[in-house]
Amino acid sequence: MINFGYACINTELSNQNIRTGRTMIDKKFKLGGLQLASDIALANARDLLPILKWNEAHNIHLFRLGSELFPRWNHYRLEELPSIDEIAAHLRAAGDYAKAHNQRITTHPGPFNILGSPEKRVVDNTIVSLERHSELFDLMGFAPSFENKINIHIGATYNKKAETIDRWLHNWDRLSDNLKARLVVETDDKASMYSVRELYQMVHSEIQIPITFDYFHHIFNTGDLSEHDAFFLARETWDHHNVTQCTHYSESRRREYQTYIERMFEHHNIAIEDLPAWPTFHKQYKEFTKIREQAHSDYILATPNTYGVSDLDIVIEAKAKEQALLQVRLSQKNAVILG
Repeated sequence: MINFGYACINTELSNQNIRTGRTMIDKKFKLGGLQLASDIALANARDLLPILKWNEAHNIHLFRLGSELFPRWNHYRLEELPSIDEIAAHLRAAGDYAKAHNQRITTHPGPFNILGSPEKRVVDNTIVSLERHSELFDLMGFAPSFENKINIHIGATYNKKAETIDRWLHNWDRLSDNLKARLVVETDDKASMYSVRELYQMVHSEIQIPITFDYFHHIFNTGDLSEHDAFFLARETWDHHNVTQCTHYSESRRREYQTYIERMFEHHNIAIEDLPAWPTFHKQYKEFTKIREQAHSDYILATPNTYGVSDLDIVIEAKAKEQALLQVRLSQKNAVILG
């Protein structure tokens, strides 16, 4: 079954103040200390189960958990939090619910997690951060597995890919076994960075961890592979562990906005070459040209080619979150009706 999911925030529930991403700046942490961090983490943990129940009610079985559930968690051990027992109880309840309803929970630590950095401080902070993500899954009762993947990018090349990968692999050896059993690497959206082919040859061939294929990133960084070949090369790395392949899908916000502009012109019967005569539209068009091609769209207009596979997880990385997923469902339903 093709299983669509979304990332981090449920916008409908967030409007009701149900969310797991409450955080705080460093200044507030210094003032409030462990007690404030504990209070925020407890509120976040308490709200995770309602989100999973909402997902179940809407037949969504794939969800990416954000990295802010424990605010400033690089600065303390989780067991130091005054309310850790209550926090752990809420997390375990959410984990038990996810397992009972066959919901896959993943996470995607941010771009500052760079195991291949030449700076010891960056690497040390990265290891602490990644271990905290793994401990979160431990608290939820998930056995270490790529099923609950902790997804990161290599993060940088420092103009020397081979040396960077050597450092990355050396520092991977410093990770706990639980973390190693969850950590996967994702392709990049720049041709100068790491493609599926490079991750397969330089990382997977050495330590056999899975590769997350990102459809959108592949547009900008093919590694001289077709989408089909890159998809199946990445898929092989998941099959190696008998775990359902997890991919990411998004579309260009620039293209989305361009489509909006073109439809607006068509609605008003304005030819694109007449744009200079319409100052208001010219301003909107100029704003569209400033958007990076790699920026993620609010919604998606198409669904990815799954090449005939029957078991695949796809995290939709659109700004509209669960609303983008629901729109995909509606589009598919209408296509079936019209077809």
